[in-house]
Amino acid sequence: MKKAKLLWVDLEMTGLDPMKDRILEVAAIATDMDLNEIATYEATVHVDDKTIKTRMVGDFWEKNKKSYDALVARNSTGQPIQAVEGELLAFLDKYFGQTIYLAGNSIHQDRRFIEREMPELNKRLHYRMLDVSAWKIYFENALGRKFQKPDNHRALDDIRGSIEEFQWYLKFLDKKGSNK
Repeated sequence: MKKAKLLWVDLEMTGLDPMKDRILEVAAIATDMDLNEIATYEATVHVDDKTIKTRMVGDFWEKNKKSYDALVARNSTGQPIQAVEGELLAFLDKYFGQTIYLAGNSIHQDRRFIEREMPELNKRLHYRMLDVSAWKIYFENALGRKFQKPDNHRALDDIRGSIEEFQWYLKFLDKKGSNK
């Protein structure tokens, strides 16, 4: 029986508008419900130079020059989005059963890009998602507790940070759901 239930995904994109921006980098980690890592996937998507030059501008990219340079450097060796989607579908076939929950930080935003650029993958995902940012909102605003996550802006590192952050939130709960 395939054990993976959570498909932790992080996408690096040229920007945040799914109609104008494109996926540059994809990473995924398959975990079980106890957050044990089962397998990982990583790929670079080739994006045309015009999109990179017109969309990867502004304060965010100026502040994250190291990430910008790494993503642009890897772009020339990237694959078409359809090839990456095919590899992700094979990843799902290998490690997941029927139900696949998408997980991550602000995962609804990544889902918007998946819906547009990887429709077959989107069809395989359950409508429910595990969004770590919902926990972040509650802990920061109601409890005054804040998790310090590294801000690398590289897909695989960001996923591991999201899993670590979720584990941090879960430490506040016991099996009965009461605070420790």
